[in-house]
Amino acid sequence: MTFASLVTRLGSRRIQAGLAVATVCLLSFLVYSVQQELMRQGIVSGFDFLWRSTGWDISFSLIPYSISDPYWKVLLIGLTNTLFLGFSGLALATLVGVLAGVARTAANPVLNALGTIYVETFRNVPLILQAFFWYAVFTHMPPPRKAIAFADMVFFSSRGLYVPGLNVSDGALALCVLVLVAGIVISLWLRVTRCLKGRGDEYRKLIAFFILLTMGVAVVAIAASGRLEGVPLVTIPELRGLNIKGGFRMTSEFAALLTAMSLYGGAYLGEIIRAGFLAVEPGQIEAAKALGLRPWRIFTLVRLPLAIRAILPTLTNQYVWLIKATTLGVAVGFSDFFLVISTSINQSGQTVELLLLLMGGFLLINYTLGSVMNAINRSIAIKGPSSRK
Repeated sequence: MTFASLVTRLGSRRIQAGLAVATVCLLSFLVYSVQQELMRQGIVSGFDFLWRSTGWDISFSLIPYSISDPYWKVLLIGLTNTLFLGFSGLALATLVGVLAGVARTAANPVLNALGTIYVETFRNVPLILQAFFWYAVFTHMPPPRKAIAFADMVFFSSRGLYVPGLNVSDGALALCVLVLVAGIVISLWLRVTRCLKGRGDEYRKLIAFFILLTMGVAVVAIAASGRLEGVPLVTIPELRGLNIKGGFRMTSEFAALLTAMSLYGGAYLGEIIRAGFLAVEPGQIEAAKALGLRPWRIFTLVRLPLAIRAILPTLTNQYVWLIKATTLGVAVGFSDFFLVISTSINQSGQTVELLLLLMGGFLLINYTLGSVMNAINRSIAIKGPSSRK
């Protein structure tokens, strides 16, 4: 290292240290100023309000809740509602996107035209407008006595969508979903990454199947242990009197947001997946055909995995964007994290603290999602000097 470069490096470090100290001082001054202003207005700052009773109700909750519960619990419910809506929307949007991507690249002109019409229609209409449209559709459904029924198991009514559900406690149901998602993610991880690569494909498939089977048994055991006494494990919705009883009820707000997110996100994901399909070299498809693989095996073993490898960074950005789009719940009255925080601010007056919690919650969700997707991207990326980072 030359003397000139050493002086340059020391100078750079001093500048960076000076900027860091200045930033800390500025933030400390801002926090102190805000605290002094709150004290002047007679507002007590801090997070002690989290243990106070809320005194207000919410329309949708995956966890038992009453108006006497504290603020921390209603914030937790808002966070779980956002996670439930966000990941349900991601799953459905991915399914719709794959179908749209396949249709857009199909040789059949009718299928191609249908895919194009779908993408151009739903991609060019604002998401909030679609949320309002589907909310109007679901709230104008017939009353429960005249509900639209499918096979006497699924009912569309003005009070929401009713589907078969499990008669288990809310906590057990949430744990079942968590274990099931974890089992699917771990199994897919073993199938697509280089983990245990040296043990052979059959060994990795066996381990993935064993993990999935274990998680399935765990889900059944958790559901059985959390079963409500005196009722069957599975409950089917049915019309009783003037209302529909049993099953799992999705409120009109949740159904409208889920439909809007799935269709709007599916249109964007369809184009991303189409780009991935077009990025696959024709020679690789020809090589698979030369090996005698059938079209379905060419799609699942060659075309789709290579397309996923090409689109994963773009897909990650779209997933993060869709999670942030759940804040539109405030437009139709769905009790997501944003709406719960807004109501808590109006009731408690703790604006700064609650906005910090809101930003921290979304930062945690999206950073975790981005980290997992980036880890998968690094695992399946082609290694070498010209590999994608």
